[in-house]
Amino acid sequence: MPTQQQDVSILSAAQHGLIFLTANDWKLIADKAVRREFKRNHTIVSRGKRTHGIFLLLKGSASVQIPSQSARRIGPGEICGEISFLDELPATANVVADEEVDAYFLDRPTLQSLFELFPHVGSRFYQSLASILSRRLRELIEPLPSKF
Repeated sequence: MPTQQQDVSILSAAQHGLIFLTANDWKLIADKAVRREFKRNHTIVSRGKRTHGIFLLLKGSASVQIPSQSARRIGPGEICGEISFLDELPATANVVADEEVDAYFLDRPTLQSLFELFPHVGSRFYQSLASILSRRLRELIEPLPSKF
C-alpha cells in the first residue's frame, strides 16, 4: 500500500485537482481522510443520493456520467462528489470506476472541523473547488477534445 507521502505527492501534483492547497494542507487533509478502494465498474457516487463528503482519486480512473451528455473521465488527484458536498443535495452524476480505484474520502463534519482549526486551509480548499467547478462549467459550454 502506498504511503501517505506518496498519496500527498499524487494529490499535490494533479493539474485538475485542488491546486491552491499547499503541501502542509495536503498532509492535514490526508491525516483525516479514509482510504477507500473501488473495483472496476463499482459506483463511487450515485446520482440522486447524497455523498455526505468528497472523494479524491489517488489511483485509477472513473467515468462521470451525466444524463444526455457524454461521459467524462477523471483520474488521480481529481475530486468527485463535490456538488453534493457543497449544497447538501443529491449528487448530479454517477461516478463509476473504469478500473481499480483508490480514493480518499472526507466527510463534511471532518472537513468542517479541519477548516475551523485551520481557516486558511478552508479558504484554499474552497478557492480550488471554485476553480474546478468553473473549468468544468466552461467545458460543458465549450467542450474540449478528450485527453484520455
